[in-house]
Amino acid sequence: MRIIAGTLRGRSLKTTVGPGYRPAMGKVRAALFSMLEARGINWPLCRVLDLFAGSGSLGFEALSRGAGEVVFVEAMPKAAALIGENAEKLGVESGRAHIFAEEAGKVLNRAPAKPFDLIFIDPPYRRNLLVPCLKSILRRNWLAPAGIINAEIEAGISYDPEQVFPELSVIADRDYGQTRVVLWTLMEK
Repeated sequence: MRIIAGTLRGRSLKTTVGPGYRPAMGKVRAALFSMLEARGINWPLCRVLDLFAGSGSLGFEALSRGAGEVVFVEAMPKAAALIGENAEKLGVESGRAHIFAEEAGKVLNRAPAKPFDLIFIDPPYRRNLLVPCLKSILRRNWLAPAGIINAEIEAGISYDPEQVFPELSVIADRDYGQTRVVLWTLMEK
């Protein structure tokens, strides 16, 4: 797997395998980052939370494009260690990448030191983890007021989070093969 754009463009990331683990395909990452940039993401000022980080491909892509800080959350110890290896191999400064080898739900049940501008949620398929994550993100104020939440879930799911979370507004919803990419932001008050 290679980083698509930015200062680390073309550099490889090590990946691993395991149940529920599926690295974000290059085509999906390219489309996602194009959508984010079209919506005015200011990478140098951006704090990113990468939940269910896996190999860290989304977080490293954000760092490559200039994100100021990425917090990676990955419960699988082998994958969390791999994120650390990838950060070292890529020469990412320690202050820009933080790794939590914990379940996303446990991390989200704590209050953040500071809210995030961009939150990636890429839960294992068929485990129904999106709704609990969104509840915790909103309840504990993990998302900055103008921030964006990105979820990569199974395509074809008939799920409308806005009915459960009226404070969220869909700004993009696209299918790429078996993957559905949804972007939300907070409704303006």
